[in-house]
Amino acid sequence: MEAGFDLSPEMRQWVSPSLIEANYILSLSQQELQAVIEQELRSNPALEMEEKATCAACGTNLEGSWCPTCQSETSQRTDASPYDEMEAHVHGIANDSDDDFDPLSIVASRADPREQILSDAHILLDEDEYEIAAYLVNSLDERGFVKGDLEELAAELSVPESRLLPVLEVIQDVAPIGVGSRSLAECLKLQTEFLERTGEHIPPSVTYLIDHHLDDLGAHKFGKLSRELGVSVDEIETARDFIRERLNPHPLQNAQARSWGSPTEQPLVSPDVIVSIRNEDLVVEIVDSRYHYLRMNGIYSDLLARISRKPQPEPQSDERLPEEEASVATANLKQEDRDHIRGLSNRARLFISNIEQRRETLLKISRTVCEYQEDFLRDGVRNLKPLTRALIAQQVGVHESTVSRATANKFVMLPNHKVVPYSDFFRPSLSTKDIIKEIVDNHEDNGHQITDREICDLLLDEGVRIARRTVAKYRSELGILPSTMR
Repeated sequence: MEAGFDLSPEMRQWVSPSLIEANYILSLSQQELQAVIEQELRSNPALEMEEKATCAACGTNLEGSWCPTCQSETSQRTDASPYDEMEAHVHGIANDSDDDFDPLSIVASRADPREQILSDAHILLDEDEYEIAAYLVNSLDERGFVKGDLEELAAELSVPESRLLPVLEVIQDVAPIGVGSRSLAECLKLQTEFLERTGEHIPPSVTYLIDHHLDDLGAHKFGKLSRELGVSVDEIETARDFIRERLNPHPLQNAQARSWGSPTEQPLVSPDVIVSIRNEDLVVEIVDSRYHYLRMNGIYSDLLARISRKPQPEPQSDERLPEEEASVATANLKQEDRDHIRGLSNRARLFISNIEQRRETLLKISRTVCEYQEDFLRDGVRNLKPLTRALIAQQVGVHESTVSRATANKFVMLPNHKVVPYSDFFRPSLSTKDIIKEIVDNHEDNGHQITDREICDLLLDEGVRIARRTVAKYRSELGILPSTMR
């Protein structure tokens, strides 16, 4: 047996670290990119941010004191809007306190309704009841109902059930009406009693139906209820309409419960792409092009240029020019220092190149998408056309995965100033959903509860051929109940 080494050529795909870094930068949203840039600026002294003056109204780079977008000089503007005044106030705060002031830091965060309920309840409770109140509030489900029987909760707390009832009543008083109920019937009854105390007229049979026949009312057994109560079917329907329009089965999710914070569960987002209409033309702009002006640090650029030169022969005379003295000083640098300068400088150049490549790729993709969806951008969601990422990749000349990576987790501001996910451009079902919502609204205004089959037939008249189960799916995504429950 004999051991040896053989050399043979081989071709295989290899993903370089620079390509991995470029793909990572491309997948970042505008907010994530800003965080990565700040981190890179802190860790790499060879990279720095170039400060450029921008227009306070639109954010475009100023050419001197002239804004090419607003077509005016910023110093000559006198028609300040309330938004401009607020922005000036924010900048005033920033200038007086800290150069690194973030305007988003003064935006109030969303308060948890449970925390607010518990805070208000503490005012009316004794200290020895705080623990019981906290346990009851934490036991509320997403609707605002107490999960579990009071007897079981009392056993878990090792206290008599009689101590839980007064605390629960306080929670029901300070919370949005209906929160803290132990059942749907109790929730609706509390809201009915509140409306009655405020002087609102309560239709006959509402209280009795809530207490004894809530399931039959939800099943639309109006004939049975009419015979048992000895009233007309119209009176039962009037009671049903009052319950549906004036009472809320999810009190913790209504506007009152959310008035302490943001009215939406969606996180704060900022657009990565802005599409606007200027002189009847669509203009596409990448947001990071307004703020991210990175460049090499001058000192590191100079040092890198010096250590990259070939060594020059020493001068014959003792007198040296300042440039020659600097070259000699650079030549005496240790190899470790040279590697440090080269490493950080190359890292900064690669990072700047990846940022620019991200901007160019996203701009090409966005312009191509806007060309295909121009009718949608100008006239609304009803004109949204079927579009795939593979088609965009073919037009731009990149791989389909690049388009997916460039558009994932990103948002676009439309010409009507609405911010939507980038994925909406590739969802033709949005136009169908808009038609379904319009059909349901029109028929409800006429007092007719249209079924999914009828919606399917009306869509076919509009030239949209989809199955009934697809209509049911889209209707559910729109938050519209079935016809038997509307």
